Amino acid sequence: MNENNSTVKLNRAKPYQLILFPMNNGATNVYYILTLNFIAYYANGVLGLALIFATTMVTVMRLFDAVTDPVIGALMDRTVTRFGKFRPFMVLGNGIMIISSLLMYFGTRIISPDMQWLKYTCFVLFYALYVIGYTFQTACTRSGQTCLTNDPSQRPLFTVFNTVASLTGMGLVQFLAPILQKSLGGYNSPRFFDVMVPLAIVISALLTVLAVIGIAEKDHPEYFGLGAVQEKVAFRDYVEILKNNTELLRLMIAGAGCKLAFSIATNMTVLCMLYGSMMGDYDGLYLPMMIVGYIFSVPFFLLTVKTSQKQGQKESLVKYTKVALVMYTGVLVLLFMWKQGVSSRNLSVLPLSSINIYTILFILFFGIGYGAYYATADMPIPMVADCSDYETYRSGKYIPGIMGTLFSLVDKLVSSLGSTVVGMAVAAIGISTLPDSTTPYAHGMQIVVIVLFCIIPMIAWTLTLIAMKGYQLTGPKMREIQAVNNARKEGIAQGMTVEAAMDRWKTIEDIRE
Repeated sequence: MNENNSTVKLNRAKPYQLILFPMNNGATNVYYILTLNFIAYYANGVLGLALIFATTMVTVMRLFDAVTDPVIGALMDRTVTRFGKFRPFMVLGNGIMIISSLLMYFGTRIISPDMQWLKYTCFVLFYALYVIGYTFQTACTRSGQTCLTNDPSQRPLFTVFNTVASLTGMGLVQFLAPILQKSLGGYNSPRFFDVMVPLAIVISALLTVLAVIGIAEKDHPEYFGLGAVQEKVAFRDYVEILKNNTELLRLMIAGAGCKLAFSIATNMTVLCMLYGSMMGDYDGLYLPMMIVGYIFSVPFFLLTVKTSQKQGQKESLVKYTKVALVMYTGVLVLLFMWKQGVSSRNLSVLPLSSINIYTILFILFFGIGYGAYYATADMPIPMVADCSDYETYRSGKYIPGIMGTLFSLVDKLVSSLGSTVVGMAVAAIGISTLPDSTTPYAHGMQIVVIVLFCIIPMIAWTLTLIAMKGYQLTGPKMREIQAVNNARKEGIAQGMTVEAAMDRWKTIEDIRE
C-alpha cells in the first residue's frame, strides 16, 4: 500500500452534495436569526414581558443547551437506522422547531393578560422545546461533514456553499424584515410576526428537504470513520476528548470569538441605534450597508477558499481575521468622530450626491472589515470535521456527534450572550424598550454602539488569533491524517482489527514502507 493509492481513495463529494447539504445550516439559521434578532422584541413588545427577562432568556435557553447538546451528541453517535445516522435528526429537528415556533409566537398570545404568569411559563417551555429541535438539526451540519467528504481540497468549499445557504434562508429574513416592518407596525408589532414566522417556517422546511437530498447517498456506515462497527460511546468520552484533543479546544475558542463578533455586530438592536438613532436614516442606510458588506464579502470568499486549499483552513482563518481587526480600527475611529447633527460627520448614501468623505471612509473600512470577518465567520464549521478526523486518527473513534455538539455548545452559549450584552447595554442608558428604527437618539448611545459594534468584536477576534497560534491541523497535517486513516480503513476492510490497524499505521512514514 502506498501513499498515492491512499490519496486517490479519499472520500469525495459530488458537486450537488457539496451544494445541497450545507442547506441544513441555512435551514437552522433561518430560526437562528429570527430568534437572535426578534425574539426579544416579541417577548417584550407583543407579550409585555420584562425587557431584562426577554433579553436574558436567550442566554438562559442556551445554558439549557449545556444539557441537551451532550445528550443529543451521544445519541447521534449511537444511532444508525435504515434512513442513516443524520437524516432522522435533521427531519425531526425541523419538525420540532415548526411546532415550537407556532406555540411560542402564536399560542402564547391567546393567554389572557390577567394570567401574565402563565405567559412567562409557556414562553419558557415552548422556547425550551425549540432549543431541543434546533440542537437536533444544527448538530448534523457539523457532524455530517465527516461522511460527506474528507478531501482537504473540498472541505474549504463547504464554507462558501454554507454561506450561500445561509444567505438563502437567513439573508431573506434579514432583507425582508426591515422592509416588511414599515408596513406591519414595526418590530414590536404582532402583525410583523404574523408574516415573518410562517415565512421562516416555509423557507427552513424547503432548505431541510434539499439538505436531506444532499447527504442521502453518503449517510451510510461505509462512510463513517474507519468503516468498522462503532463501539457505543459514553459521556466519559467528552472528558477524554477535552483532555486530549487540544485542537478542538483551540477551535472552540476561535469559533466562539468569531461567533461573538458576528452576533453582536449584526444584532438588529445595535444596527437600529447606529443607522436609525445616531445617523438618523435607518431605512436609507440599513439595506445599502448590508449590500455593501455582501459585495465586499465576495472576493474574500474566493480568497479564503484559495488560501485554505493551498495552505490549510487555519492559515485562511488567521489571515482574514487580522484583516477584519485592522479595518475595524478605522471604523472605531470614525464612530468616535461622529457628531450629532453635523452632516460632515454623519453617514449619508442616498441620494448619491449627498455622499461625503466620512461616508466613503466608513464604507471602505466597514466593507473590507465586514467582508473579511463574514467570510471567516462560518469557517470553524468545516474545521470541526478536521478535528473529528483527527480524533479518529488519534483514538480510532468515529464520534462526530460528540465532536460537533462540543463545539456547538460553546458556539451557542457565546452567540446567545450577544443578546444579553445588548439588552444590558441598552438598559444601562435608561431605555426600557429595545430600540427600533424609529427610536430617537438618547444620551450614551454613541458609546454603547462603539462598544457593541467595534470594541467587543475586536476583542473577540484577538482571542481567535491567540487560540489559533498553537493549532496544529494545518493543510499538510490534514493530508497526512487522511492518508493514515484511509490506510487503516483499507486494513480493517481486509480483516484487521481496529487495534491492529491503529498500531500498524501511525504516521505517513508507515504508509511509505
